[in-house]
Amino acid sequence: MPPGRHLVLLGATATGKSALALEVARRHPDVELVNLDSMQVYRGMDIGTAKPTPAERAEVPHHLLDLVDPAEDFSLARFQAAARSTLASIEARGHRAVLVGGTGLYVRAVVDDLQLPGRFPEARAALDAEPDTASLHRRLAELDPVAAGRMEPTNRRRVVRALEVTLGSGRPFSSFGPGLDAYPPSPLAQVGLRLPLDALDARIARRFRAMLDAGLLDEVRALLRRPGGLSRTAGQALGYRELAAHLQGRCSVEEAGEEAVRRTRRFARRQLRWFRRDPRIEWLDAGENPLALAPRLLGDCLQCS
Repeated sequence: MPPGRHLVLLGATATGKSALALEVARRHPDVELVNLDSMQVYRGMDIGTAKPTPAERAEVPHHLLDLVDPAEDFSLARFQAAARSTLASIEARGHRAVLVGGTGLYVRAVVDDLQLPGRFPEARAALDAEPDTASLHRRLAELDPVAAGRMEPTNRRRVVRALEVTLGSGRPFSSFGPGLDAYPPSPLAQVGLRLPLDALDARIARRFRAMLDAGLLDEVRALLRRPGGLSRTAGQALGYRELAAHLQGRCSVEEAGEEAVRRTRRFARRQLRWFRRDPRIEWLDAGENPLALAPRLLGDCLQCS
């Protein structure tokens, strides 16, 4: 791993990425932190996304947090443009970035500077009117079998997006860029944190209980009362969707918490499957104290003196 480059610190949720990144930035003044979490871009979604606290953000520079209101949908293309601008400004200051998060597409959009297709509202509106996701996936398989083969038939968001681009642009969705199955050389180094699954499951449960104790339910209640509420994207955030169901009278708070923990554990496994496909990632064991990895990141990866 060549030293002196920007570093991407990734992995499943609750592995300690943010705490480790903060420790690295504390130890070296030319390191700035850049968010790669798709839910931390929303203002007011703080506790449930494990967003850095105001004190932490005052201590070291943080970027790409609180970009939009939670009533807005936020696209990958908008994030990619913001990330490009942020990295350029960090480089202009002679600093380096530690980019931290677990949203796979956000990571790839930055690491590989993916070519992203535009938006096609008319095509999207027609697709949104079709409730049968399986039927849409079959249609995609006829028009772009390569794209269809890369996604689960039940993943409505990805299926609709691929069809939107294919129909709106007249080009197969899979023709945009080399695709997610290619792992070309990148100027960004990538390090992943990992934990045994049983330890990760326990940490997820503990963290959600701590979020509830910190006021997550009140945070969700306040967000639902805001004009526009939660957008389709923000409303799917882990923990928020389940607690919103409780506040709407559809389940108890205990049932909401149990479902949130289950869904977070499933999500963590999907994250791991996604990242393990990338041979460029160097994996480190987080252990009980991920902060102990800070000297290695500073020395081997960033070569900070």
